[in-house]
Amino acid sequence: MGTAINGNVKNLGAEEIAQKAGAADERAIRKRIRDELPADTFRPQTWRVIWFLPLTAVIIGGITAMLTLGMPWWANFLVAMAVGNSLVAQAFLAHEVLHGAAGMSRRMQNFFGWLGFGPMLITPEFWRAWHNREHHGNTNQGDKDPDSFGTMVRYKKHPQLTGFLKLAPGSGTWYSYFFLTYSFIFHAQLVLWFQTRKHNAFPGFERKKAIRQTIGAGVAWLVLVAVSGTMALYTVLIPLIWANMVGQGYILTNHFLRPQTETNNPVDNSMSVRTPGIVDRLHFRFSHHVEHHLFPNMASNKAPRVRAWLEKNLPERYVAPSHVKAVTMLYKTPRVYLTPTTLVDPRDLSNTYDLVPLQDELIEINNSVRAA
Repeated sequence: MGTAINGNVKNLGAEEIAQKAGAADERAIRKRIRDELPADTFRPQTWRVIWFLPLTAVIIGGITAMLTLGMPWWANFLVAMAVGNSLVAQAFLAHEVLHGAAGMSRRMQNFFGWLGFGPMLITPEFWRAWHNREHHGNTNQGDKDPDSFGTMVRYKKHPQLTGFLKLAPGSGTWYSYFFLTYSFIFHAQLVLWFQTRKHNAFPGFERKKAIRQTIGAGVAWLVLVAVSGTMALYTVLIPLIWANMVGQGYILTNHFLRPQTETNNPVDNSMSVRTPGIVDRLHFRFSHHVEHHLFPNMASNKAPRVRAWLEKNLPERYVAPSHVKAVTMLYKTPRVYLTPTTLVDPRDLSNTYDLVPLQDELIEINNSVRAA
C-alpha cells in the first residue's frame, strides 16, 4: 500500500511527524454556519430524551421475553439483535445528552448518561473526561487523542505497543476482523484503567470512584448471566456484540482515515458517513460526525442542516463516503501516522498509505452522490 516517504521511514523524526495538514479556519467556519442557519439549529432539544422510553422498554421487555416465553432460537436471536441495537442507540442518545444537546441539569444528564452508557461499562463522568474533554479537545492531534492509534513517535518510544496493532483493522490478521465485536468496551476499559492513571489531561477526574462504579455495572451483567444460564448467549453476549459492532462501525470511521491537522479543525480531521435513512434515524444520526465535532452540543436531528451547508460551501473539503466504503477502507489501511497524511504499519515500515489521494477520491464520490 503506497511507498515509504523519502524512502527512509526509519529516520523520520518527531519534527517531521509533528507537521500538520489542513487549514486553521475552524472558527470562521463555525461562525458562518451559525450566522447562516436558523437559530433553532443550535438550541437544546430537551424533548428528545423521551426516546429513552421505547429503547429501555425494548431492552427490558426483550430480555424478559427471552427468559420467560420459551421462544425458538431464531426468535431469540432476532430479539437479541433488537436489544443490542437499542443498547447502542441509547448510548448514541446519551452521547448527545452528556454534550448538553438536551440542556437539563448535570444531575439529569448523568441519569440519562447512566441509562445509555452504564450497560457499556462507562460512567457519565468518565465519558465527559475521556470523550468531551480529551477526545474533542485533541482530535487527531499527534499522540494526545486517546481514541487514536497515534504516531510513529509513540511506537519508537514504546516498541512493545506494536503487538497491540495486530488486533486492529488494517493489520491483516484474521482476528482483526473481530475487532468491532468487542472494542468499544475494551477500549473504554483501557482508557479508564491505564490512560487516566498516566495522562495529565484528566485533572480532577475521580478515577477510583469511576472504577468502582464500572465494576458495579459489570457485576450487574454477571448477575444477568447467572440468571440466564445458557440463555446468556441471547440475553447478554449477542446484544453486547451487536452493540459494539454498530458503535465501532461508526466510531472507527470518524477519524482514522483523515489527516492530522495544524489545528483541531473537524472539516479536515474528521469524517462523516452516509447511512440509509431509517438506520440513520434509529442511530440518532451518529453518521454526521464532522457536523458533531463542529457543534458538539447540537442535537443530532439538526445535523442534516449543517451537512447541507458543508456540501454546498465546502464541497472540496467535506468528506462523507458511504458507510460500507468507510469500513472497507479501514481494513485496507494501516493505523499509525508516519506523517500527518501518511499511515504506516510499524511492524512493516514498507506498508504505508497516502491519505491525500484517498481524500480526493472520497470527495469526488461525495460530490457524485450529491449530483445524482
